[in-house]
Amino acid sequence: MRPFGIEPEPRDRIIRMTRLCHTTAIADNLRAVTKQLFVYGILGVITSAAAFTVNHRLFDRAKVGSVTVLEGACYAIGITSLVLGWYFNVRYVHQYGGHATYLNYTKTLFNSWASDSAAQDYVIVNVLLLPLWSIVDGRRRGMRAPWMFVVMSLFTSLAFSVAMYLAFVERQNRHNRAALAASNTA
Repeated sequence: MRPFGIEPEPRDRIIRMTRLCHTTAIADNLRAVTKQLFVYGILGVITSAAAFTVNHRLFDRAKVGSVTVLEGACYAIGITSLVLGWYFNVRYVHQYGGHATYLNYTKTLFNSWASDSAAQDYVIVNVLLLPLWSIVDGRRRGMRAPWMFVVMSLFTSLAFSVAMYLAFVERQNRHNRAALAASNTA
């Protein structure tokens, strides 16, 4: 222990400065990563809100009714998957810091034969099947901006986007039945 007022050895000062710089770099990286997560979170909220806004006619209780058990199950499953997905995504982004990109995320999915099998399913469903299914099926049903669910999946999670799409399809079906019944009585 040094007496009060005596300067530390130059070597000790260099070690402390190195630790301070390393700690500062980690803190800066953590701030950048947290900012990145915040931006993705905001984009997830915006795309989800946009899907509800564009399809607001589906949520008119007088025409379509209240939430059904099936629709409620879709919302519950979607929100659960969103919370679980974000828990793991936050951990991934904090672990990999500046290297936490979509490309590196996809690469880390493929690190064993078992995960390769699941990862190829995930990538094919998210990149190819979800766009084909939601856009073609959504248009056939009369849903507005069905492509929004594909964009939503980039910022939320695949399961959340699919669950929201299925809940919207349930409402769209009821909306179409109500419109058909109204036109038959007119």
